[in-house]
Formats: sequence, C-alpha cells, structure tokens
Amino acid sequence: MPQQPDRSSPVPGAAPRRPDASMSLLTNVMEHSLDDGYAEAAARRGEVGSSRLPTELRGRLWVAAGLVLAAVVVTLGAAQAQVSAPTEAKERQKLADRIQTETASADRLQRDVDALRDRVSAEQQAALKHPGGDSNSALEVMAAATPVRGSGVKLVVDDAEEATQGDTGGPRESTSFADTGRVRDRDMQRVVNGLWACGAEAVTVNGQRLTALSAIRAAGEAILVDNKPLAPPYTVLAIGDGERLSTAFRNSADGQYLRVLQDNYGIRASISVQKSLELAAAPSLIVRYAKPAAGNGKGSK
Repeated sequence: MPQQPDRSSPVPGAAPRRPDASMSLLTNVMEHSLDDGYAEAAARRGEVGSSRLPTELRGRLWVAAGLVLAAVVVTLGAAQAQVSAPTEAKERQKLADRIQTETASADRLQRDVDALRDRVSAEQQAALKHPGGDSNSALEVMAAATPVRGSGVKLVVDDAEEATQGDTGGPRESTSFADTGRVRDRDMQRVVNGLWACGAEAVTVNGQRLTALSAIRAAGEAILVDNKPLAPPYTVLAIGDGERLSTAFRNSADGQYLRVLQDNYGIRASISVQKSLELAAAPSLIVRYAKPAAGNGKGSK
C-alpha cells in the first residue's frame, strides 16, 4: 500500500505558511468589527448631526412660530367679531327704534289725555254757569279742580350740602349727619300743612297740585306726592296774600320747625313773596255736586 504524503511538510519550493494562517477569519472579524453598511449609516448620521441648527437660531424659530400662531388666533377672533358685529348692531338698532316708537306713542296718548282733560274742564265750566256758580267755582278752587292765578309765596326746601342717602327709614332717627341732612316726607307734610293753616288757598309741590285727597309719603329714599316721586329741591307754591302768608308761616310752629332743621341739620330753605303765581289743576280729578232728589219731602207734614 502506497504511503500518503505528509501534508504538514512544506512543498518543495513553496513559501513557508504563517503560523496564524488558519485564524484568518477570526483576525478579519477582530479587525473589521462593523459591517461596511453599518459604517456607512453611522457616517451619514454623523453628517446629519453636524448639520443641525444652533440652539439660539432654533429658539428664534420657535418664537417666530409662536408669534405666527398668536397672529392667526387674533385674526380669527377679529374675523368672528366682525361677522357677529352686524347682528348685534341690528339688534341694538331694532331696540332703539322700538323705544322711539313707544315713546312717540306715549306722547300721542298724553296729548290726547290733555285734550280730553281740557274738554272736560270746559264742559264743567259751561255746566256751572247758573245761579250759585260763584260758590261752585270757589269749591272747585278749593278742590284743585281748576287752575288758579294770583299772589302768594314761594318756599324752596333742599337737602343739606353734605347730605347723602342714608339707610334708615324714619326722618331724624339716625345719628348720621348724612341721614339727618336730608329732607323727609314728614318735613314736607309739616311745611304744607303749615301753609294751609296760615291761609293758603292752593298749593303745589314741584308742580304737583295738592287736593283734599293728596298724600305725601316716602318710598325708600324718595318723597312721593300722590304716588309721583319728586326730587330735591322741593319748590312749594302757595296762593294767598303773600305778605301775610309769609309772616304767618314764619311765626307758626311749622315755620319754627323748618328753622330748627336749618340750624341743626343744615337743611336749606328760603321763602319769598310772589306777586303773580299760576297753579295748574290737579290731573284726573272728578268734581261731583250733591243735588236734592226729585220728589223729596212729599207727604211730609
């Protein structure tokens, strides 16, 4: 049997083998631990990272983006407001037109009421032209059913200069000057009653004619005359003998009461004699006269 050649022996004339020739694969792995494709990808990532914007520039871009967003929001809000503005303007104009229409209607009704009142007054005057008409006219004056003109006095009563609205309801019940310095309904009652007691024939308060049924009351902080609120200053006009009426009122208990209000609470008041005053009739007043019934007294002895 022929003998196999020894492969470990060098071939005659060949270069000697390296001792690590059998470890070439392991050597290649150690020297090239990263695949070429991965190496290229890592290189590309490095290039991208090196091309990133500076931090300051990125901050400015964010601020610019925020400003653009805010501008967009403001623009959208303005556009929405502009769209809704015509609707609100139309509603406002519609309300204003309605107010004007209702005001004009109320003015027409008031003119009709005044015309009817004048007509009723004329009819009453025509019906009263009979014997005894003078006495009936005097009764009408006393009842404030007809306008009057003549001499008299003008009395103006006003709150103190430092007075403001108080919290209490009764006059002169508060220790606060702001409360006691205001004219109350009781004060006006005493002033008017004092003028009547001194001989006044007709009286008005801020143009409101007083009758036997008139009431001076308070509603909160307001003074009401026949349920109509009045505002200071309160101007009281009284028909009568001006000089005598003025002197009599000053010396009366009610005139002294008004002087106490002036001295102690700062309420302002002034009275003057007037040569000519004209007082309107009380509105919506119906005058009735008693008449004997027909056939009354028949069969009496």
